[in-house]
Amino acid sequence: MENTPRVIIIGAGFGGLSAALSARASGWNVTVVEAADSPGGKARTLRTVAGPVDTGPTVLTFRSEFDSLFERFGEKLDNHVRLVPQSILARHFWPDGSSLDIFADPRLTEKAIMKFAGEDEASGFRKFYDLTSGLYKTFRAPVMQSSSPEIPSVAKAAMKSPKLWPALLPGRSLPSLLKAHFKDPRLIQLFGRYATYVGGRPSKTPAVMALIWQAEAAGVWGIDGGMSALAKALATLAVRNGVTFHYGVKARNIGRATDGTMSVSLEDGRVLEGKAVIFNGDPAALSQGYLGPTAKNAVSPQAVGPRSLSAQVWAFAATPKGPLAAKLGHHNLFFSRRPEAEFDPLLSGKPQDDPTLYVCAEDRAIGKPPRALERFEIIVNAPAGHVEPDEAKACALRTFPKLAAMGLTFDPPPGPNMLTTPTTLEELFPASQGAIYGRSPEGTLAAFAKPQARSQLRGLYLCGGGAHPGAGVPMATRSGKFAAEAMVRDLGSRSTSNRTATPGGTSTGSPTTGTDRSR
Repeated sequence: MENTPRVIIIGAGFGGLSAALSARASGWNVTVVEAADSPGGKARTLRTVAGPVDTGPTVLTFRSEFDSLFERFGEKLDNHVRLVPQSILARHFWPDGSSLDIFADPRLTEKAIMKFAGEDEASGFRKFYDLTSGLYKTFRAPVMQSSSPEIPSVAKAAMKSPKLWPALLPGRSLPSLLKAHFKDPRLIQLFGRYATYVGGRPSKTPAVMALIWQAEAAGVWGIDGGMSALAKALATLAVRNGVTFHYGVKARNIGRATDGTMSVSLEDGRVLEGKAVIFNGDPAALSQGYLGPTAKNAVSPQAVGPRSLSAQVWAFAATPKGPLAAKLGHHNLFFSRRPEAEFDPLLSGKPQDDPTLYVCAEDRAIGKPPRALERFEIIVNAPAGHVEPDEAKACALRTFPKLAAMGLTFDPPPGPNMLTTPTTLEELFPASQGAIYGRSPEGTLAAFAKPQARSQLRGLYLCGGGAHPGAGVPMATRSGKFAAEAMVRDLGSRSTSNRTATPGGTSTGSPTTGTDRSR
């Protein structure tokens, strides 16, 4: 590996893991530096008496992104992680006692909506499904599958589909589009929630983002062991194929020599050198100088702001009780009473008075009977940069009395140490302000404003949820492929037949440790 081109990847989130595997498959010598003690990035866990519980992303879509990474090394994902397709995408509960399941099979969803709200709303769903399916098919290639989306190519694709134009009108919001399909405010509230899945507030999110729901409509998988199990499987695959990992050490500076050599200085004094650097972190950290003066102008401030939503996240083990305890699915939404005003506080940077609560019952994803102590994650939307006095107590008062009133309690309730806040996220991911999704998706052209794989500093590439194609585990994973592909096109590659590590062969690290073998 001394004679192969070397890339240093900062961050072992899903984007960094994907970039590492993609670069290694192209014959590069790959070293990954991660500040945490394990891979996954925002796919973190907290320890509980029932085992580690996810306190990050929980919804897995587009499993083909992960299948392809394993296939590049002659392996199968199913041999390393158990994924279970979910027939029910999510369960939804309202304060008036009504509830609705959304299914992987759209015909079942249509029947459920008919029973829930009548024939007119079921008809509205059929039209909405067709519209969002068309949006997804039209923009998949020029936007999500393109490493460098351009407005002319997207406009050309849209011109071929006149039926989609109502969703593409400049200034039209997601709620406006939903109101053209549904009259029942509960359904408008339900499908409007998908804006929050990429960090936006529904009223400020463009109508075209209705296609987000099609990501779930295409299939949702539960993971035995949670999202962190998938991250560990990818890291193990990388180690097996010669990637070196350095955990528990922060990168302090990115440099570039006059001959084009890139360097990464670590907090322990080591300096790693190579032909390229891939940064799997919030791009705002670069523009704010967290990685030194050389990389400060690699990303424009306009590409990283305004910020997306943040969240307050409970992660804990408990016994669920109450009338709804037995009815919980894997993904559950407990809606606010006044959807028209739900996001008003967030518009002014304050926590919601009556938030919708997302409850993930992690152990119900894989078809096993619930244990006495189950693992739960509860997500409450919050503004980025939000800080309030006695935050755990304030968040608990917004969360658990509401759930109790709707028929769900937990024994024991989680303590303040089981809460992740925007402040926590800012500490873990500097310069993020706690924003989970990087730049906000709000605004007509927001999808084109995110940084792309190539930064403005030659030799430095970007991946992760803050880079194109954006937030969510599959999209962050795809961004890692984009970064590696851009690097290989710019700087060359070595045939994969020359790899020095093969499945079952010698590796240069382990899932938790690694050693540096070259500079």
